[in-house]
Amino acid sequence: MQPINYQLAGYSDLFMLIAALVYAVAFILFALDLATSSKTIRALETDLARERDIDTTDTTESPVLREHLVGAGVGGPAPAPGARPNRTGTDTGADTGAGAGGVGGSELVDEDMDYLGTTARAVANVAVALMVIAAALHAFAVIARAVAASRVPWGNMYEFCTTGALLASVVYLLFLTRKDIRFLGTFVAGLVVIMMAAATIGFPTPIAHLQPALQSPWIIIHVSIAVLASALFTLTFAMSILQLLQHRRDAKARAGTTGGLVFMRLVPSALSLENWSYRINAVGFVMWTFTLIAGAIWAEAAWGRYWGWDTKEVWTFVIWVVYAGYLHARATRGWTGDRAAWLSIIGYSCIVFNFTIVNTYFPGLHSYAGLPS
Repeated sequence: MQPINYQLAGYSDLFMLIAALVYAVAFILFALDLATSSKTIRALETDLARERDIDTTDTTESPVLREHLVGAGVGGPAPAPGARPNRTGTDTGADTGAGAGGVGGSELVDEDMDYLGTTARAVANVAVALMVIAAALHAFAVIARAVAASRVPWGNMYEFCTTGALLASVVYLLFLTRKDIRFLGTFVAGLVVIMMAAATIGFPTPIAHLQPALQSPWIIIHVSIAVLASALFTLTFAMSILQLLQHRRDAKARAGTTGGLVFMRLVPSALSLENWSYRINAVGFVMWTFTLIAGAIWAEAAWGRYWGWDTKEVWTFVIWVVYAGYLHARATRGWTGDRAAWLSIIGYSCIVFNFTIVNTYFPGLHSYAGLPS
């Protein structure tokens, strides 16, 4: 067994702290971007008005621009009553009310989470840059701890939490390269800061070698997929929260009531958020299914049985059942809108409960929190 490099472990703790501080600054800037969303909305509306005044010939020669103008309600023929554009191919036919454009204005975000018009948001861009820097510092801290201990960096609750926070941040940034989801930045950065604080304050664990039961190749397969699935569920949790907010805002619009959170005009429609959340949850569910199966195989190798009704095993299965029910209900029973969002939120709440309460207060064969007794 390799000796522990305590000096490198000290650097890991230092960079973990710096990364947490940078994440916190990014969270503040993302929140500031939402707080000043009125300015961004006015810029988008000005840009759309400018596009509306473009010569019709130029518009005809640019099918992409014409689609944006028609989708925004500022150009082209009026749609038939009840007709709505479907850019994602996943429209369930549910009424989305005021849509992403919000109350009293044209649509600003389409169903593919693409903004219509110029969206130069300096504060949000700085926040994204800080998220990239924080993720790089965070990755160094996690890798340094792994090298210092000569093992994988998820052998206890502190390490699982910090690695999970890193993957949540990386998944968000990777998704950001494909879609403009800066509107999720406040929620994702906030959750990452909470996870980092929980690891540092709630689950501080000195670096050490793995417990004998964890010294298996299965820890690489089983836990890594579980962490990645949890990161995906973190993203869909944030989307589901915004979906509920957007749905409430749409209901007010249909009732003729104005007001509410102004920044929600920069958020896609409730239907768009639901569709993307459903897709990501489906991928996360496949990973969680693999986690459950791999855990059973590892349990047989370690304890001579595939299933023993240990508290951790039971709650891992409960999480699987909740997300399976979510996917089944939405795909075959027509559970859309608020009900689908709440099922997604309940599933993530079960993950948090399993990671915190079960690991801390329910003794069992999976008691590897690393916390002092």
